[in-house]
Amino acid sequence: MSMFLHQRSLHNAFSNPFAAPPPSSANSKRPISILTPMTLLVLLCLIMVVGVFSPWVNIPHGIFSVSKPAVSKWNSYTLDQALSFVAKNGTVIVCIVSQPYLPFLNNWLISITRQNRQDMVLVIAEDYASLYKVNERWPGHAVLIPPVLDAESAHKFGSKGFFNFTARRPSHLLKILELGYSVMYNDVDMVWLGDPLLQLEGNHDVYFTDDMIPIKPLNHSHALPPPGKKGRPYICSCMIFLRPTDGAKLVLRKWIEELQNQPWSRTQKSNDQPAFNWALMKTAKEVDLYLLPQAAFPTGGLYFKNKTWVKETKGKHVIIHNNYIVGFEKKIKRFRDYGLWLVDDHADESPLGRI
Repeated sequence: MSMFLHQRSLHNAFSNPFAAPPPSSANSKRPISILTPMTLLVLLCLIMVVGVFSPWVNIPHGIFSVSKPAVSKWNSYTLDQALSFVAKNGTVIVCIVSQPYLPFLNNWLISITRQNRQDMVLVIAEDYASLYKVNERWPGHAVLIPPVLDAESAHKFGSKGFFNFTARRPSHLLKILELGYSVMYNDVDMVWLGDPLLQLEGNHDVYFTDDMIPIKPLNHSHALPPPGKKGRPYICSCMIFLRPTDGAKLVLRKWIEELQNQPWSRTQKSNDQPAFNWALMKTAKEVDLYLLPQAAFPTGGLYFKNKTWVKETKGKHVIIHNNYIVGFEKKIKRFRDYGLWLVDDHADESPLGRI
């Protein structure tokens, strides 16, 4: 609009449009301009109207550019609203992602869709890019719980950003329990081969998986394993199911407390898992805990390293966790080597499509 305003002098813009021009042959030959003060006023009003109403009008892409953060309704989408939308029979499946993890999120979602559980999934986004991307493709299935973290530093294992990212996990899960929902938490470097909800025998407070490589008998105990060399068990914080009981809430509060007592430092590059194990051990006498079957939920150090065991337990595997390896590219390669990187050929099965 500024280029139009500069085509007339300031004097002409506010002169009387009905005044007769001075007699001059040159004036009579000058072309008539359509940019009269009235035209400019109408144009200005039109632009203002479009600016106000364009967020609610389906305007073809490219005519007007409006930044998503300024108008997105997902900024005010609450955890309570999200849970009401996705939960089925009072249960929700949750993951926590920042933008670098989106390819793994998509891979994980394909495997969940094959078990017909995708409608129960809620993505807790740790940055606005993830929030908008998921809700753009799959409205209502992502929510952001402030504050927003640095997405780039959060994916580097062992970094302070990674610690800050994972340390928010118990508080997110506690909020869900306090709203009255049961929750299954998954890391997204996982693939479902079966339905883990069918493995939840009994009515225990907290279900979890062992992170140890040594093979257990198929009928192993479901009690919390004894402490290892570091004085605590080696339970994985990657796959947890919690019911909204006092016992489960106690574990999460203790987990938060342990994280506060063991913050990240350059000499002690911690993550959330040791604190989770301390919390389980210190609350075990007060909480009903359940160790899930190793054959159904093997650690990556067992599944990807012991071909004999995999063959002997074929048909029993439910969730495969791609841990015991560091780095996005290495994880993707290993998934590909085992036919578990599904996004290459099956992206159309994901609620997000190709991202």
